Amino acid sequence: MIKTQISRDHAALMTKRALFGVYERKDGEPSLAAVKETIDATARAFEEFKKKNDQELEEIKKKGAADVVTVEEVKRINAQITELSQKYRDLQTKMQRPAAGGGNGETNETKTAHRQAFDTYFRKGRGDGELRELEAKAFTGQSNPDGGFLVPTEMSSEIDRVLGTVSVMRSLATVIAIGTGAYKKLVNVGGAASGWVGETEARPATATPTLEELVFNTMELYANPAATQTVLDDATLDLATWLANEVNVEFAEQEGAAFITGSGVNRPRGLLSYTKVANASYTWGKVGYVATGASGAFVAAANGPGDCLIELIHALKSGYRNGATFLMSDLTCAAVRKLKDTEGNYLWRPGLTEDKVDTLLGKPVAYDDNMPAMASDSFSIAFGNFKRAYLIIDRAGVQVLRDPYSNKPYVHFYTTKRVGGGIQNYEAIKLLKFAAS
Repeated sequence: MIKTQISRDHAALMTKRALFGVYERKDGEPSLAAVKETIDATARAFEEFKKKNDQELEEIKKKGAADVVTVEEVKRINAQITELSQKYRDLQTKMQRPAAGGGNGETNETKTAHRQAFDTYFRKGRGDGELRELEAKAFTGQSNPDGGFLVPTEMSSEIDRVLGTVSVMRSLATVIAIGTGAYKKLVNVGGAASGWVGETEARPATATPTLEELVFNTMELYANPAATQTVLDDATLDLATWLANEVNVEFAEQEGAAFITGSGVNRPRGLLSYTKVANASYTWGKVGYVATGASGAFVAAANGPGDCLIELIHALKSGYRNGATFLMSDLTCAAVRKLKDTEGNYLWRPGLTEDKVDTLLGKPVAYDDNMPAMASDSFSIAFGNFKRAYLIIDRAGVQVLRDPYSNKPYVHFYTTKRVGGGIQNYEAIKLLKFAAS
């Protein structure tokens, strides 16, 4: 008993060390030791979770109900794994961020002058006339002084880089930059007929392919960070890094929700906002789904709760499965972790090396808490080749309008960018519906 308690205390200590950054470097950046310790703590927690979950299942089998203490232990360890998983993702994000003081080494004289003028405008609120003239030379058609000035290229790139590390859908989907307000593409939804013929045989006429135009409009996304003039007067402040760090959280939260549930009105259209049909009735323009067989849940353990996930994988055409990923919230994953196959093997596995991710039935799992929690008729899990399924459009250029008057002594920077998004290939994504059918 004493040995067991010491073991538990040691595991708890290791978990806390991983969760609360014992191994962060003095400069605030995570070390490789922190990553390794988080991975090791996850492995230990998952082994403990399996033992306790098996104990709970055995108690239910023998007594009809599990001991309250066992149930609470399973919940505690499950939550611990979720925390560790989030900690690991946070560490990865921090390690992928570029260091402060960057810049792309731009030597073009006009752009260099623009960068210097923007710096003066940003810090002091002066030189907007010179900045307007420079933008007219270098950024024809994109400058809009009434709505702000275009930030220099390296600052815009910094914002995009940071967003790319914190936005789940941006890391999964295809992202392109355009210079206009909308992006159009033609897709072949019918296909031209084809076949095999001998060398001298007649070639029958083939059907004309059915083409459909997809239009992705960009909508305005904004953030309004603030700083004191004292901070702005600090010559060591790297403006690109400061602005990126200030706006990325707001941008990422707004984008993240829109890419999943957005209506398409004044925001991107989210992957869950399209018409959904049972996969057997799938047609282009709709998203096919597979049902779990139970309202708001997986079916009971005796009935094969993981079968619907296998069906979901194979609902996707084989050409899309290579590169496909599960997408769900952390809450949904907590339920998925308990699922086992007929031989008693757990379907979910944690990524236990630095270059590995969590897997479900051998497929990668990505987590986005914008995905709905399990509920009656909810579409809480998506499985797809998101690079081919979903398109994110960035209109080139981020604009900033300086406002020193609205909230003295703070200077606000009304920052805007235009973003669009939507499904570009309906075949490349399927959903899991938590319902009887």
